[in-house]
Amino acid sequence: MRAAAVQLTSTEDKDRNLETADRLVRAAAREGAQLVVLPEKWSVLGDLDALRAGAEPLDGPALAWARSVARELGLDLVAGSVSERVQGAGRLHNTCVHVGPDGRDRAVYRKLHMFDVEVDGTVYRESEGEEPGDEVVVTTAAGGVEMGLSVCYDLRFPELYRALAVRGARVITVPSAFTYATTRDHWEVLLRARAIEEGCFVVAANQIGEHPRAGGAPYRSGGRSMIVDPWGVVLAVAPDTETHVMAHLDLDAQDRIRRDLPSLSHRRPEVYG
Repeated sequence: MRAAAVQLTSTEDKDRNLETADRLVRAAAREGAQLVVLPEKWSVLGDLDALRAGAEPLDGPALAWARSVARELGLDLVAGSVSERVQGAGRLHNTCVHVGPDGRDRAVYRKLHMFDVEVDGTVYRESEGEEPGDEVVVTTAAGGVEMGLSVCYDLRFPELYRALAVRGARVITVPSAFTYATTRDHWEVLLRARAIEEGCFVVAANQIGEHPRAGGAPYRSGGRSMIVDPWGVVLAVAPDTETHVMAHLDLDAQDRIRRDLPSLSHRRPEVYG
């Protein structure tokens, strides 16, 4: 399987974000990508007011484009995440949709873990405007390859990734808007750890650069979108610009790794409690 991670600098300008995403998805497809992953909040990224203004239901224009381009190009598209507006709900969902090559939704995953933290003196309270999901999601790409879905801050919760692997995931996708500081110090370490622990390929598409926020300092993402193999080897890493990176996911090599180092079968959940 050929996989690509698309790296964007999304802002409040939805038209510009979609135009850039379309250009880079098509470029990846021309290079033979069969699976393409977009970053977190690729359609609009800004403060809570901007997210609310740009939020859409699942039948909105952003995901309509995703379905159309996946069908046109005949590829699996993990449409990063979008701010999903649910009728009657007070808060948004941070929602990832996997679209198959036929243009139909294969799975919908709502981010489980809310980014309520302080980083470099900046306080983030994702839960003020967004509601967490409550379901672990494994989906199936073309050719029967099982994929686990996650989003950004989920990366810090190894129990989620273990659940995805135990449920059959061979590839795990991580659309993200990791901050500059946490990308610098934690991003690669966490991605490689999750890949090694689960014997999975990890395809991580991050935002890059500054995303304006009204009345405050811009949100700055760290880039370095990355594809990691089940041995923890970094197969591809993006430079600091809007771009895509590609790698071949050798599923036969994954089978050998899991056979020779079968740690998933050595688990003892009856002891862990």
